[in-house]
Amino acid sequence: MKTPTQKRKDKKKSHIPFRLNLLFFVVFLIFSSLILRLGYLQIIRADDFRAEVERTERTTITGSVPRGEIFDANLRRLVGNEARNTITYTRGRNVPASQMAEVAYRLAEHIDMPTATPFNAERKFDLTIRDLKDYFIATNQEEVRERLSDEELTLSGNESYQVMLDNVDESEIESLSQRHLTSAAIFKKMNAAYSLSTVNIKNEEVTQEEIARVSENMESLPGIGTGTDWVRIYPEGNMLRSILGSVSSEAQGVPRTGLKTYLAQGYSRNDRVGTSFLEQYYEPVLRGTKSRLETETSSQGDIINQVEQYHGNKGDNLILTIDIDFQETVEQIALDSLELREGLNDSIYIAAMDPRNGDILALTGKMIGEDGQPVDDARGVFQKNFVMGSSIKGANVLAAYMDGVLTAENNVIVDEPLFFRQSQPIRSLYNQDGRDPVNDIQALEKSSNVYMAKLAMRMGGIWSYEPGSSLPLDGRSVLEKQRHYFNQFGLGVETGIDLPYESTGLAGTNTEASQPLFQSFGQYDTYTTLQLLQFISTIANGGTRIAPRLVSEIRGTDPDTGQVGPLKTEIPPKVLNHVNVDPNAMERVQQGHYAVVNGDRGTARSVFAGTNYTSAGKTGTAQAGYWDDELKRNTASVVNLTYVGYAPYDDPEIAIAVVVPYLPLRDSQRSNRENTRAARRVLDAYFQEGEFAPNLANQEETEDSEGDGTEAESEEDNNQETDQD
Repeated sequence: MKTPTQKRKDKKKSHIPFRLNLLFFVVFLIFSSLILRLGYLQIIRADDFRAEVERTERTTITGSVPRGEIFDANLRRLVGNEARNTITYTRGRNVPASQMAEVAYRLAEHIDMPTATPFNAERKFDLTIRDLKDYFIATNQEEVRERLSDEELTLSGNESYQVMLDNVDESEIESLSQRHLTSAAIFKKMNAAYSLSTVNIKNEEVTQEEIARVSENMESLPGIGTGTDWVRIYPEGNMLRSILGSVSSEAQGVPRTGLKTYLAQGYSRNDRVGTSFLEQYYEPVLRGTKSRLETETSSQGDIINQVEQYHGNKGDNLILTIDIDFQETVEQIALDSLELREGLNDSIYIAAMDPRNGDILALTGKMIGEDGQPVDDARGVFQKNFVMGSSIKGANVLAAYMDGVLTAENNVIVDEPLFFRQSQPIRSLYNQDGRDPVNDIQALEKSSNVYMAKLAMRMGGIWSYEPGSSLPLDGRSVLEKQRHYFNQFGLGVETGIDLPYESTGLAGTNTEASQPLFQSFGQYDTYTTLQLLQFISTIANGGTRIAPRLVSEIRGTDPDTGQVGPLKTEIPPKVLNHVNVDPNAMERVQQGHYAVVNGDRGTARSVFAGTNYTSAGKTGTAQAGYWDDELKRNTASVVNLTYVGYAPYDDPEIAIAVVVPYLPLRDSQRSNRENTRAARRVLDAYFQEGEFAPNLANQEETEDSEGDGTEAESEEDNNQETDQD
């Protein structure tokens, strides 16, 4: 019989083998399940996983197409495209920088790239220090990371990369071989590409040999391709260059301002877009329809194949209202006038348009550049503001008619010097001291400042004048009235031209009682030359304010010839408003402008004598301050000479505005009369008269009858000084 102790020992011995057996059994089950699972994956699901590994993705990406071109009214090309061979790179999904650097190194064996660096050139670098460091890190990433401390290795994003940049010594990039420099230049271009986007690696001076070498080695250059790119060219040189606008480069891409809008419209970040003036305003027309490529990428993100689904369409073409021959003549007239500059005068602005439909016929600005030579400043026509003087008096007369203070029964007003307390005297040049009753037509013909000032007084409720009296006039309310009426002619508001960045002029902030009087004859608010042109065009056509336009048609491209194709859109004239004035009042103001040119006392009579066409117009002389950009203040008193006019008088087809700013203040120091003389030459050129007559005999005969036209009369509107420029 076993003792209790023996029983406990026997029980313990039998329990240990049971636990081991249980453990072995569990292990056996686990291994069995693993073997079964591996067998299932390798045998039953093998094809599925093999397909997953070899799986590819198809993505549609877009490619650029040539922009539409710009032509003059006679279909002469002003802005065109020049085709160029190009070597491109399309970046796959999640392609690392190291892989791109490897492709760049291979490609460097087949093409040349500009490689000027701060180490081998003094300026105009193709590669910056940062570009070289980016390439070095891409090719030596592990080595650079080994230089980082444990703390630096924990950084992420931009901080981590900046630390890596800091750990690349300039001596390491200064010693790069020529092939590595070429590789760095290629890598810089490639690195600008976003996922599944295409960039140009080289699109200038690409040789046929380079195209051939790259084409032969495509298999070892993933993402690299060849094709045709375009660049903007300007067959007429700098003609209208400043308003035709610019296009961003591929490196610049779409502007940061409005980026979301561009992306929503289907642009890529590196697309070239219009960034100024006509190129920007008509971007939706000029951009074209992008090509579409179906791109097949592997699971690693490499591009395997590309198939063109849609070749894309070139942008549509703009047809301008400007005849480039007439434009060229007007530009030469401006250059001729600029040779006669005096004092601080450094520019001239001339614009002409058809008052019947708003077509811009010519638009030019010329100014003296830093090197003393004339440069194009056509955009100054709608961006630079000047005190215009008496040329806007017609708007003041019509404002008085619209305000009800001037009628056919009370339009005779005495021109006499005006003396008010706390105000400079106001006189008319033709009548310094006497008393001369004049009506509205005569006031325009003789350029009466006093007549205009008394109309402003009437608008403020003052109908009588006593020398030396005060002027109890609410300056603010009268100025508001004047500006409201002037706006109807385009003075002080946007003209509506099809260009961005138009100035609306500057409105003076001083509202003293005397300011509306000076405003009445153009000695306060400032306007652009284009506003002046729209104003006189509104007078010429009887009171319809039409937006100036540079583009009249949008046309496609003939697919066979590549020339201008069929009409797609005809842009109609845009009527902005009709001036709410009695037709009889408008007719009297037109007669006043006629008298300026054709009347016995007209201030432009001598300059326009002898023309076969009959014109109307108005001269202007305004004292202003000369603004110094460096000092940021007015530094001298100067005179702006202006002229507005139209012809033929009975059926106007051309209106013109000329501004010659910053001439000497004193008559004794000034002989320049280019406001009227240039205007006469522009009208002669339009009607092909005088020196512009096609028949030389007719030209000489006309010149004999007209004289030299340089002894023009002019009015000095007033000595009121303004701080507006």
